[in-house]
Amino acid sequence: MYRRSGVLLAAVLGLTLTAAAPATADASHHFPTEFSLPDGWQPEGIAISGTKAYFGSRADGSIYAADLRTGRGRVLAAGPGTPSLGMKVDARGRLWVAGGVGGDARVYDTRSGALLARFQFATADTFVNDVVLTARSAWFTDSRKAVLYEVPLSLRPHRTLDLTGDLVVTPGATNLNGIVTGLDGGLIVVQSNTGLLFQVDPRTGKTISIDLQGRTLTNGDGLLREGRQLFVVQNRLNKVARYTLSGDGATLAAERTDARFDVPTTVAAFGKRLYLPNARFSTPPTPETTYNVVAVERP
Repeated sequence: MYRRSGVLLAAVLGLTLTAAAPATADASHHFPTEFSLPDGWQPEGIAISGTKAYFGSRADGSIYAADLRTGRGRVLAAGPGTPSLGMKVDARGRLWVAGGVGGDARVYDTRSGALLARFQFATADTFVNDVVLTARSAWFTDSRKAVLYEVPLSLRPHRTLDLTGDLVVTPGATNLNGIVTGLDGGLIVVQSNTGLLFQVDPRTGKTISIDLQGRTLTNGDGLLREGRQLFVVQNRLNKVARYTLSGDGATLAAERTDARFDVPTTVAAFGKRLYLPNARFSTPPTPETTYNVVAVERP
């Protein structure tokens, strides 16, 4: 069931990586509730570590780092010409990035912007969309395939986990998207085109549909779990929903919309706030198109 593939490493040896200093979340109410990204950026993913937020570009895969305290930032790393989508920062200050149609994942040093490693998962009919970190691995979704990709945090070669069970992938559609850890040590994924939520056994690849009590997560995109609370970004609906997870499934607890939402894609938390980048999928992208990030209180 597992298929192994090689890994291309760059500049791994000799680097000493440290985690970002703990942030004082109580001060977040003084931070801006909206700030701009570079024109033409086309954001999709967000990761927050301390008071730093990181954003990938769908246009060319570059990485932008912004300070939540001021909203100001800079380009941390130039992209490879293929997208940077979902992302997470680990305890060693490394940024893990899903590569979209590039079929890959990349790992960056958040201090220097240096590319530390690249993993090629697939070369055709692929869209590596999002990532979650566990104690040992980074797990990536592919929106075109019934698989997950696991990369050890040690940067050893990856494996491909074939998914079975309740999940049914529709060819050509945006299938698996956001991913988080589950309550029982497993994984949870959302399928955008069907609005279904699944738990995944990371050992066997078996998927089980999570009972949403008659609801569907239409346009489900980025996920964030805090304890039993699961936040789901529903991009083209301009909405963030909060579900409470239990042994019986997931129950809708609250929803949040905002006039500033313009197709937000995913979410990261700092203090009492949720931060969401506006992907503006409904706006034709040009080099002059403006993009921003908005912060809202948790629903």
